Order: sequence, then structure tokens, then C-alpha cells
Amino acid sequence: MSKRTRTGTLAALVVAGLAAGAALTAAPAGAAPKAPAPKFLSATELPPHPSSAWTAAPVADGVPEEMQYCFGDALLAYDSRYRTFRTELDTGAQQLNVVVGDNAKAKALATRLDKEVKRCVTRMDADPEIEADYKSYGSLPVEEGARVHGFATRASWGAMDIHLVSVGRDGGTVTVVQWGQMGDFTDAPVKAFKKTTTTAVNKLY
Repeated sequence: MSKRTRTGTLAALVVAGLAAGAALTAAPAGAAPKAPAPKFLSATELPPHPSSAWTAAPVADGVPEEMQYCFGDALLAYDSRYRTFRTELDTGAQQLNVVVGDNAKAKALATRLDKEVKRCVTRMDADPEIEADYKSYGSLPVEEGARVHGFATRASWGAMDIHLVSVGRDGGTVTVVQWGQMGDFTDAPVKAFKKTTTTAVNKLY
């Protein structure tokens, strides 16, 4: 199967847009110091790939294309930044950080994003060309908590993809980590992905 089909299932469902970030402005004299930006995972903190090392792209403003189909509407009201990761064998991952600022609002956003994963799988499964199955991998005791989800897709043209998604929170900041490659649930590195999620939440601040 070619590399092109690895991203075919999810990429075929992704809607365009939501890639523009807010312009930076200088702080006025006497203003309070700006809070530090949340940190991102490094390439070495992703689940190890058996045959290829991860590489990390620069941090960018907006929402990664791979997350727009599932989360785009839920993130319209927020400025966010993301980092994309790749291997030579077409396994990909993304981390999205959303600074909400208000703890209660951040908790509400994290709860909504967890629900959006399930809704997204249901929406994909409604496509006559796609079969999609969902699994919950439970919660993680890190900072204000994180949840891990998985979904597998099978397309009529033969592509089979497996994805792991986690939503975590540290105070007023929400982070989403997504990993995907060709395969099914048996190919999902759940234990390693949970470790990556714990690192991602702990590393924010």
C-alpha cells in the first residue's frame, strides 16, 4: 500500500481552513509580564517507531489540518498553536495547545473535546465509504487529568488507519495529542502513547 493511502482516510474527511493565527502585538509600557507560552513535546517524546525516527516541525499558529474535521467547530473561539511530527514511513502525530486562561472554561473545553472524539467517529462511520470503530483507553492522573481515545477506520478503497487521541489539561490550558498510522487496534502503541500524553501535560508549564 502506498504512503498516499495512509493519510487517505482521515485526510479525505478533513475540512479546510482554521489555519490563520492571530498577529502578535507589542505589550504597552507598564503592562504585566506576559505569561509563558506552554511547551510542546519533542520528537524523542513520541511513541518510539520501530523503523524510523520522528522529526518535529516548527510550532505554528492555528489548528493542524489533521484535527480540523473532528475539533474545528469546538476551537473556533480560541487562539491555538500546534506542532506536527512525522516519520519516514508515514506515521504522523500532532500536538495542539489551547490557552484558555480561565480554569472553568478550560475544563469545559476539555470535556467537549473528549465528546467530540466520539461524535467524530460516529460521523465518519455514517459515511458509506468508511467504517469506523471507537475505543476508550481511560483517564490518566496527570495535573487536572487527561483521557485517551482510539479509533480505527476502514475505507472502501482499502485503506486501514488507526488513530490515538488524548485530551489533557493543566489549569487554564488544554492540550490535544493525536497519533496515526496504517493498521488497526492491534497496531496501536497504547502504553507508549499514554506515556507521551503524560509527558505532554506535565511539560506544558
